[in-house]
Amino acid sequence: MADLLSAARMRGIESAAIEAGTVTGAALMERAGEGVVAAILERWPAMAAAPHRALVLCGPGNNGGDGFVVARLLRARGWDVAVFLAGEAGKLLPDARANHDRWRTLGAVEAYDDAGFARAAEGLGASDLIVDALFGTGLTRPVEGFAAFMAAARRTPGGARVVAIDLPSGICSDSGRVLHGEGEEATPPVQADLTVTFHAEKLGHRLADGPDACGAVVIKSIGLEARGVGAAPDEGMVTLNGAPAAFDKGTGAHKYAHGHALVLSGPPGTGGAARLAARGALRIGAGLVSVCCEDAAVPEHAARLDAVMIKRANDAAALGDLLEDPRLNALCLGPGLGQGARALVPVALQARRGTVLDADALSAFSDDPAALFDLLHEDVALTPHAGEFKRLFPDLADRLAETPLHGPAFSKVDAVRAAARRAGCIVILKGADTVIASPSGRCTVNSAHYDRAAPWLATAGAGDVLAGFVTGLLARRMQAFDAAAAATWLHVEAARSFGPGLISEDLPDALPACLRDLAQPS
Repeated sequence: MADLLSAARMRGIESAAIEAGTVTGAALMERAGEGVVAAILERWPAMAAAPHRALVLCGPGNNGGDGFVVARLLRARGWDVAVFLAGEAGKLLPDARANHDRWRTLGAVEAYDDAGFARAAEGLGASDLIVDALFGTGLTRPVEGFAAFMAAARRTPGGARVVAIDLPSGICSDSGRVLHGEGEEATPPVQADLTVTFHAEKLGHRLADGPDACGAVVIKSIGLEARGVGAAPDEGMVTLNGAPAAFDKGTGAHKYAHGHALVLSGPPGTGGAARLAARGALRIGAGLVSVCCEDAAVPEHAARLDAVMIKRANDAAALGDLLEDPRLNALCLGPGLGQGARALVPVALQARRGTVLDADALSAFSDDPAALFDLLHEDVALTPHAGEFKRLFPDLADRLAETPLHGPAFSKVDAVRAAARRAGCIVILKGADTVIASPSGRCTVNSAHYDRAAPWLATAGAGDVLAGFVTGLLARRMQAFDAAAAATWLHVEAARSFGPGLISEDLPDALPACLRDLAQPS
C-alpha cells in the first residue's frame, strides 16, 4: 500500500532531508520542474517534437518556484512562454525568488492582478499548454479569479492542455475539498488534464472533489527516501489501498478450516439483500455460508439458494441458541434485516464473533447510537454509506457538510478515524473514496478513481455484496481491518472486471477471475 501524504507530512519529509544535508531546497525545486516537463512530454509526445506556446501561472510560494523552473526548461526547448506571477517578487521564498530571477534573464514576468488577468485571458486561445503553479499543496484559503480563469481555459478554441503542479488550484491538499469564501459560493477548482505531484500522492488526489479536478495524476521522484527521513510511525500514516496478497484455500483443507459465515435475513419478501451478502461471502472463500431467517421466510430462500444453507431463528433467543455453535465464526447483520434488527444485534455482538453490521443493523440505532457503541468490540466492522454514517455520527457528518473556509479542511479521513475511535471498531465509510479506519488510527483509502474508476458500482445491492465479502474474509479468520481492506479492493476489481451493465448479482460471479489474477499476477 502506498502512502497518501498530508501537506504537513510532505513538508516534514522535505525539511528533514534538507536538514540532514542529503539535498537542498534548490535541488528539490529543480527536480520538481524537470519532473513536470518530463510528465508533459510523456503525456503528449507531439509537444516534444516541436516548440509550442505555454502560459505559466506562478503563485507566491514554492509551487510558484516550480513554475519558474518549468518555464525556463520549456524556453530552453524553444517554446514561447508567457509567465504571470500572483504576488510580489520581493516576498517570494528564497528558492522561488532565485528561480524567478533566473527566469527574468530569459523573459518577462507579468503581474497576475486584474489587468494581468485580462492579458492572460487574451493569450488563452493561442496557448497549447497552461501550467497551474499557483498554490499546489500550500493552499489554505479560497482562491479568487485564478480558478475561474483556468476553467475558462478548458473552453477556448484550440484546446489548451492544463497541467497542475502538485494539485489543481482551489483543492485542499488534505481533504480534496474546494475551499469557499465566507458567505460565497465556491469558485470552481482548476480542471486539469494532468496533475504532476512529487514523491507520493497527497490525500487530496484521492478524496472528495480532488480526483475529478486532477484529470490524471503522475508521481515524479525528486530524490527523497521512500518514507522520508524522520517519517512518523506507520500507525499514523494513511495509505492508498492496494491489491491484497493472494489467498487460496491450500491443499488438504476441509470446509470448516475456512469458517462458517451466518447472514441474518428479515421477514418474507425482503431476503434478496441477505442472499446477495451470502453469495458474496461464499464466493470470497468462506467454507460454509448459511442464511438465518424466521420460519415464514424459509420457502423464499429455499427456492433461490443451493450452496448457501438455511438456518432458522424466529427471535433473538433462538439466535442466541444458534450461536452456541462455535463453528459459526462470522456474522453479517443488516441487509434486508428489517425492524427486528434492534433485538438481534445485541445477541450477535454478545457472541464475540467477527461481525459485519450494515444497513438496517445500523439504522436501528439511529435514535441512540451510544447504545450500539457500548456493545461493539474490535472484531466488528461497520459499513455505512453517507446517510447511515450521519445517523450514527451526526456531529462528524455535519462537520463534513460544513462549508470549508480554510485549509486543511476537515476530511473524510478525519471523520472516519474519529468514528472508529468512538465506536471502538472498524468503520468503512463507502463511496468512490471509501475510507477504512481502526480505533488505533490505522487508515486506508480505497479509491475507485482514475484507472480504477468503477461507476457501475452505483447500483442497488452492491453494498450488500460488499458486506458479504467482508464477512467471508472474517470467516476465514482474517483480521477485521485487513478483511475490510481486501474486500473493498476486490469489490472494485470485480466491478471493473465485469464492466458496463453490472448489477449487484454479477459481483460475486466476477470475483473468481479477480482471485485468480491475484494468484497469478501478470
